[in-house]
Amino acid sequence: MHWAHVGLNCRDQRRTEEFYTRWFGFRRARVVPVGDRQIVFLRNGSAYLELFPARDATADLDPYSPDWADGPPHSGSVRHLAFQTDSVDDFLAALGDAAEVTLGPLGFDDVIPGWRTVWLRDPDGVIVEVGQGFRDQDALELDAAHSSDHAAPLSERDGSLHA
Repeated sequence: MHWAHVGLNCRDQRRTEEFYTRWFGFRRARVVPVGDRQIVFLRNGSAYLELFPARDATADLDPYSPDWADGPPHSGSVRHLAFQTDSVDDFLAALGDAAEVTLGPLGFDDVIPGWRTVWLRDPDGVIVEVGQGFRDQDALELDAAHSSDHAAPLSERDGSLHA
């Protein structure tokens, strides 16, 4: 098991990405399209940030609602902590009854073959993502994703990241 990333909710993903790339040395590592939105992974060495478009402040505030299965959706909040493991199934088996699964396990083979993830609630209610198989995009994939970025900030659009 090793550290993977922190998921952040952003009012404006581009502005947040520019902030972390300019001032903290991060670079774009992967873009994952989700409907008319995208999730952007930034990397600096072994540290990753996962940038989500935030939902508006009128979204459901109940932390046990399905909308919070992978963490709080509001801007300015940490969405979840994440770790990578060799096998999500083995990890869940080891946790047994101690696992309060909030979402998944889900497979993302259409993005990365072998990428699989589950989200859990820790004893204090913090969402923890445990995944396997994530990898960065190569330079050509990143260039294509960057050129297809939407013109309007994602925070100006509505919709859910969950299918």
